[in-house]
Amino acid sequence: MRNNVRSTATSFADVRPPSVDALARQLADHPDLSALPMPLLVDAARAGVGAAVAAGEPEAAARHAIDAGRHLARSLLQPVINGTGTLLHTNLGRAPRTPRAPVSCVGDGTIRYLSLEIDLDTGQRGSRHTHAGALLARLSGAPAALVVNNCAAAVLLVLAAVAPGRAVAVSRGELVEIGGGFRIPDVLGQSGAPMVEVGTTNRTRLADYRRAIEHHPDLGMVLKVHQSNYRITGFVESVSVAELATLGPPVVVDLGSGLLDTRLPWLADSSGRSPTLAWLDGEPGARQTLQDGADLVVFSGDKLLGGPQAGIIVGRGDLVDACARHPLARALRAGGLVLAELQSLCIALLERRSQDIPFWRMATLSAAELMVRAHGVVADVNDPRVRAVGTDAVTGGGTLPGVTIPSAGVTIAAGIVSALRSGTPPVMARTQDGATVVDLRTVDPADDALVAERIREALA
Repeated sequence: MRNNVRSTATSFADVRPPSVDALARQLADHPDLSALPMPLLVDAARAGVGAAVAAGEPEAAARHAIDAGRHLARSLLQPVINGTGTLLHTNLGRAPRTPRAPVSCVGDGTIRYLSLEIDLDTGQRGSRHTHAGALLARLSGAPAALVVNNCAAAVLLVLAAVAPGRAVAVSRGELVEIGGGFRIPDVLGQSGAPMVEVGTTNRTRLADYRRAIEHHPDLGMVLKVHQSNYRITGFVESVSVAELATLGPPVVVDLGSGLLDTRLPWLADSSGRSPTLAWLDGEPGARQTLQDGADLVVFSGDKLLGGPQAGIIVGRGDLVDACARHPLARALRAGGLVLAELQSLCIALLERRSQDIPFWRMATLSAAELMVRAHGVVADVNDPRVRAVGTDAVTGGGTLPGVTIPSAGVTIAAGIVSALRSGTPPVMARTQDGATVVDLRTVDPADDALVAERIREALA
């Protein structure tokens, strides 16, 4: 018995895993891993060897290394096909954008720099706020605009610059919490501005704000927060921006969702008429909010605006300038690539090229157009478990709660959400009543054939 144990131990010791270097070179030829740079393949090989030794199966090092490499590859940012029907899917980057060459490249691939902070007329140092900022001001009808890295940063900067250390009045019904547990009271606390709650959860009147001003003569601001990700219905009352503008202190409105103009001029046809979109009924626009008397309006760049992640501040020139000069502005400012993309977006909006803005192109497709595409996908898959259906898409991203957009897609009588997600490129779908649904409103028509291919693979 003792001899048998010794013999087994000896034979096991003779089995050695491959060297990390040799295994990494082997991984470079694997079809799923060939795009990874060698340093990451070395990491995967090292992890595979370690896992194999720990499991007591050194001969399986290659299998463990491939698994580690696949996991590493899937953890990197990569394009996905959004078949969820959520136009502004926060986990998928919200507003989709058309892939472009780096802004510092011209048509022939020549590398150029950006005129980010230089005045080309004088040759002196300029401001990064004069490019996209000026266009956003033009589009919103504001005297000035400033871009920072997201809407929460915009609110924080406005609070710190406009009402430093002074009380800020907010309706109790507007103390919102956005994704990730980020709350308006927390933003106020970080800015150093004491919060004064007015009204009740469901009813706030102008008299409530007046009392707050009486009790806090140094009130620095009235903050109105758009209920963009929830609704309070029933026995409710709120105060309009026009009414708040009569009180005296600066009125700042956090619109969040970022609809620039309720008239939707970028969707206008040759006669100048814009379509009526039922799903936008009641959604406030930045231009109209400023016209109602708001001193500043802040909103997101990657929601209904249809651009990259950014926080945008528009309004009174002196207040925007105070925000730009505040020490926090440098920490919160947007980078050159974001500003360049916003500039391109603004030019498309001004030229009424809504078809060049993926969000607006997808959002305005008719359900009939989508149903034609859905039947095309069904025919391509050619499986009785797959059929075309009408669906309901949503804007998502903390906008228009409870509002749906008639859409169309395909339903698959099988739970293949995970299998679709594991393909290349991954297809994100949703589960509904036990079936898998791929909503085509959020899928580029050029990807319909890929969606069909992924469905066939998943069903197989």
